[in-house]
Amino acid sequence: MNKTAVVLINLGTPDSPSTNDVRKYLFQFLNDKRVIDIPWLLRKILVNLIIVPFRAPKSAKLYQKLWTKDGSPLVIYGEKAKDLLQESLGDEYSVHIAMRYQNPGIPEVLERVRLENPKKVICIPMYPHYASSSSGSTVEEVMRVLKKWYVIPDLRITGQFYDHSGYIDTIVDNAKKHDLSNFEHFIFSYHGLPERQVDKVYDEGPCSDKHCDSEITHENIHCYKATCYATTRLIAAKLNLKEEQYTVSFQSRLDKNWLEPFSDFVVEDLAKKGMKKVLVFSPAFVSDCLETTIEIKDEYEEIFHEHGGQHLELVESLNDHPKWIATLKDIVLNG
Repeated sequence: MNKTAVVLINLGTPDSPSTNDVRKYLFQFLNDKRVIDIPWLLRKILVNLIIVPFRAPKSAKLYQKLWTKDGSPLVIYGEKAKDLLQESLGDEYSVHIAMRYQNPGIPEVLERVRLENPKKVICIPMYPHYASSSSGSTVEEVMRVLKKWYVIPDLRITGQFYDHSGYIDTIVDNAKKHDLSNFEHFIFSYHGLPERQVDKVYDEGPCSDKHCDSEITHENIHCYKATCYATTRLIAAKLNLKEEQYTVSFQSRLDKNWLEPFSDFVVEDLAKKGMKKVLVFSPAFVSDCLETTIEIKDEYEEIFHEHGGQHLELVESLNDHPKWIATLKDIVLNG
């Protein structure tokens, strides 16, 4: 029986926390023209001669803190999600996990899929919000591989799911593991992007002119900033949070011309204002990873304490939550 192949695709992780493996990961990731979207020669000089040589040893130390005895949490949770989804879908499906950067790589995984001779292929980039540097890059790589196949079966590549009820409900469930009444403020921290990348979504005018922080329209439906704010409003409504109780912010910036406000600045500012207990959501990440476990849980908590705060807590990512697996199943079956 020819099965339907399902390929779950996440961003990627080094093969190990060694400086050499982190260097390989950063080299592949940051040389992607959709990630650092500047002229080719300038990107090569910036990435290969400046960023990677200086950043790899520092990043390796952070990955060493993140790593578990079983490896990278991103791979561990990816494998768990794959196995649970396989169990839920049954024998008519063949579920795989791939990473855009490093291993298991998209070319390697899709070759295994090709050898299965599937009747249909469904690729699910596991990014809730569209961004050229994540969703766009992943789709481009999938198409680069598939266009070389002599036989290309029925194909579906799913899009963003920032407003999927199952995705929202999973985050709400994880939030409710905390006593929300104990917190004075809530931060919704999303991965940052250069402002020029969200501006490129529009044929005319910058993102800042599109009311992306207050509504979704036909024009900004693929704007990363707009969909991040939309996700926040949906979660806040489910948790009965008032607008003044929460802040949307963006983390992991490389320079000052990125989406604002910056999450670390928000954390510092709340502590200086006298806030003692803050809860942080990270809805852009479906699996806990360096940006959640280390950047938010460790680094931001340290910033919070330094400026007078007492307790900063992180809402865990979707990981292998049953509602997340049900959400993935719904995306497979219904698009």
